[in-house]
Amino acid sequence: MSSSLTEEILSQLPGDALRGLRRTDDILTSIRENTALIPTVVQESQQDLENVEWDAIICGGTLGILIGCALAVRGLRVALIERGILKGREQEWNISRPELAVFLQLNLLTHEELETAIATQYNPARVSFHGGTEVWVENVLNIGVDPVYLLATLKTKFLAAGGKLLENTPFIEAVVHPNGVIVNQQFSAKLLLDAMGHLSPITQQARQGKKLDALCLVVGSCAQGFPENQSGDLLLSFTSLQNQCQYFWEAFPAKDGRTTYLFTYMDAHPQRLSLENLFEEYLRLLPKYQGVELSQLQFRRALFGFFPTYRDSPLKTPWNRILPVGDSSGSQSPLSFGGFGAMVRHLQRLTFGVEAALQTNQLSAKYLALLQPYQPNLSVTWLFQKAMSVGVNQNIQPEQINQLLSAVFDEMQKLGNPVLKPFLQDVVQFSALTQTLIKTGLSHPKLVAKIIPQVGLVNLLDWLLHYGNLGVYTALFNLSPVLETWIKSQPNQQQYYWHRLVDAWKYGSGADYCDES
Repeated sequence: MSSSLTEEILSQLPGDALRGLRRTDDILTSIRENTALIPTVVQESQQDLENVEWDAIICGGTLGILIGCALAVRGLRVALIERGILKGREQEWNISRPELAVFLQLNLLTHEELETAIATQYNPARVSFHGGTEVWVENVLNIGVDPVYLLATLKTKFLAAGGKLLENTPFIEAVVHPNGVIVNQQFSAKLLLDAMGHLSPITQQARQGKKLDALCLVVGSCAQGFPENQSGDLLLSFTSLQNQCQYFWEAFPAKDGRTTYLFTYMDAHPQRLSLENLFEEYLRLLPKYQGVELSQLQFRRALFGFFPTYRDSPLKTPWNRILPVGDSSGSQSPLSFGGFGAMVRHLQRLTFGVEAALQTNQLSAKYLALLQPYQPNLSVTWLFQKAMSVGVNQNIQPEQINQLLSAVFDEMQKLGNPVLKPFLQDVVQFSALTQTLIKTGLSHPKLVAKIIPQVGLVNLLDWLLHYGNLGVYTALFNLSPVLETWIKSQPNQQQYYWHRLVDAWKYGSGADYCDES
């Protein structure tokens, strides 16, 4: 049997990339078929702990170090457990520059350290759909942060601030007591932060085998040998429907060459493409996408993963003293990849919120849930995810998704950067969304009419509820400065409650978005 292109290329790469891909596919299959065993890693006890050593213990170091360092710098006693050695991946994390300001605001990095952490910068970036116009934007996801340098710097700061780092320490179990939580029968804290990602055993136990609602599959590589190109692609499609999937592409200049990704949205049906199938598609289409033969490329790394999403997000855990953060919480939209960008976006909100919860002892499941609130600006994106994907047995015109996206982005471009740029950074705002809907509806009524049978009436009605809530949250946040004096006059526990509500209105309406201009 002849080997596939995927086998040929991945078997040459360091770190046994092919086996890693197949192992990830096995996990994906078990999730799609709902055969994964539900772990029991959290238990409860009615007895008090004799002593509680830490304010917070964080499980999952790669992104947990961000909030761990932020809390330690603010004087909290923090322990961080990581199953391996805490070090970043080789591949840059792409983000927009204004989002990095939080590292300065929380005293995590100096200006010099932040500039050193930036490995690559490029401009402009393109949005383009098969048969439609090209849209170009500046300063969106155009910064590549070096994870190795960033994590090493944060690790040093964390330890200097009195943080305790426990490497090669996998999370095994947690027991919640009335006055604290004990991890692996030896580390005790007032609060456990779960930063172990989408596949966190705590999250799996909390969700109790609930089938996920959607998936984003992504494959790609970093390679050298491409024609010189200092621009990037944020969202690009050059094919019609293939394998009941609409393929989207991203490309970024990287310090080791050029990074290219192929990603697609889908439901969790067991018959869907595997990651290995998708990688084969990626290699088949890459030459056309980048205008280069595979034989001219020197592959440095293969990249692959899947991002499960649940409508019931962010996750509310049933336990006191446990708070999921980052991808464990599902606090990213079904359109975004989560990870670094989602963690950074909520870093300041979570840092201040966790500190306030610890200071006021608001550590019950009910009060911790206020730190992962319902956000209508995330919930409205479920309809967009539906409009960018197609059911496994659904029949739509092969160009329908491209035509819709081309029309929408055409109208957003006419409305200008205040509408276009937030959306490309996964921030949906009521005014921008309303303007886009009206303009697209008036200019392309037939195209919009085709969407209703594609997404389904029930999903459309559900979306209208979240769209209405987006307007309500926008109005409430605009009124919130009036409340601030009254909030400050309240007891500390009431202040915690009201400040979390204001945060929910702010982030739930997309008012956290900031631009350089």
